[in-house]
Amino acid sequence: MKLSSISLKLIKAPLKRPFKTHLGTVSDREVIIVEAMDEDGLIGYGEAVPFTSPWYTEETTKTCFHMLEDFLIPLTLASQIRHPDELPNLWGGIRRNAMAKSALEQAILDLYAKQKGVYLGRLFGGERREVAAGVVIASNDIEDAMRQIEDFSGSGYQRYKIKINPQNDLEFLAEILRAYPDIPLMADANSAYTLDDIPHLQKLDDFKLMMIEQPLGHDDIVEHSFLQKQLQTPICLDESINSFHDAKSALWLQSCGVINIKMAKVGGWMEAVRIHDLCLGNDVPVWCGGMIEFGISRAHNIALATLKGFTIPGDISSSSRYWDGDIIDPEVIVENGVIQVPDKAGIGFAINEKRLKELTTYSKLYK
Repeated sequence: MKLSSISLKLIKAPLKRPFKTHLGTVSDREVIIVEAMDEDGLIGYGEAVPFTSPWYTEETTKTCFHMLEDFLIPLTLASQIRHPDELPNLWGGIRRNAMAKSALEQAILDLYAKQKGVYLGRLFGGERREVAAGVVIASNDIEDAMRQIEDFSGSGYQRYKIKINPQNDLEFLAEILRAYPDIPLMADANSAYTLDDIPHLQKLDDFKLMMIEQPLGHDDIVEHSFLQKQLQTPICLDESINSFHDAKSALWLQSCGVINIKMAKVGGWMEAVRIHDLCLGNDVPVWCGGMIEFGISRAHNIALATLKGFTIPGDISSSSRYWDGDIIDPEVIVENGVIQVPDKAGIGFAINEKRLKELTTYSKLYK
């Protein structure tokens, strides 16, 4: 599959509502759109979703752009790629930088699927015609959180995730379940706790949560193994899972009962599917995590979530959750708690070129 060019576009837009956790607040979102074009003018799209500062991973928008421009793109254009599954080996000499790799791999796989005339998820065995949708409630204010739940309840989301920390968790969870006793609820701690908090965390078992996500260190697997044995609530690992090896280690150590697979964070489609297959073979449920992304990344996540092992609703909300106008057409819509899977080739969505141009702050073409 001969590539004729690759382009990068920086785009930026304000969120409709600030995304708040104890780690900080995101009010504006900047990402990198990757476009891979073949000799016939067909284009595949990917989206690099690091944040502008390294609060979630070590990658930032600037470092990601640098890795794409100075290493990944030159290496890729200089190579004769027969199939996208060659990319992990091609890039093997570049350590980590998963979000940069993921975005370029996404674009090339979207292009490949379009060349083959097949929906991207089907290339990896995805069979679902609709995927279950969950939504994140990110607020430090209980009244605001309750308003968000009320606003989103009309779309029938099948899972709600509330951000918690040791200062607000018991109050937040009690208030939510008092008002919505039957809500499918999980909690995301974003590493706010330590092993010293075990007695406190054990109180969360009373709420019968679906899971508690990443209660301990962002890079920890071992201590989570000890904690899981002290809790009835399943632990879900997110930040700790950056590779197939991380997932395998977590399963060996019994560090969790659930794994959140974020394609961008593990380096792309190939690694995400390997983790999915590992978890499926070990009867560990997985769900598809989100990164406050625009429609291209969201479309890739929908395709990933069509795979058999994604039995828990993912963080794949409607485009309108964050944006006054997305960069894909049609926009992603959640109705009755599900998203209909497109059947067109590639990611299944067209690009809203007008909106993409409006949001673009910088672009560069590489041949």
